[in-house]
Amino acid sequence: MTSGFALVARFELYDEAAAEAFDVLVEQALADIRVHEPGTLEYIVHTVPDEPLTRVFYELYEDQAAFDRHQEQPHTRYFMTETEQHISALHVTFLRADAGKGPMAN
Repeated sequence: MTSGFALVARFELYDEAAAEAFDVLVEQALADIRVHEPGTLEYIVHTVPDEPLTRVFYELYEDQAAFDRHQEQPHTRYFMTETEQHISALHVTFLRADAGKGPMAN
């Protein structure tokens, strides 16, 4: 049996300037997530080799309620509002853990 609530978000950015501005906003958001969101277990931002305008987020929360609290945070709302100007596409995939190894895999 596994638990938690996870998603993958893929952000496509307009250009290099947009990517730089987006990365600054990510760092600001991460600082607040680390301090204010104990239910956010993993929040990992990846760059993609050979795709410099792509960022992929892996997010793992204790449960749906922790994700909902994340969405309501002022820093999350600010991040989503401010990044809109830099994003050409956003794809979000919600995940269900069926098996695995890690802190949320029982």
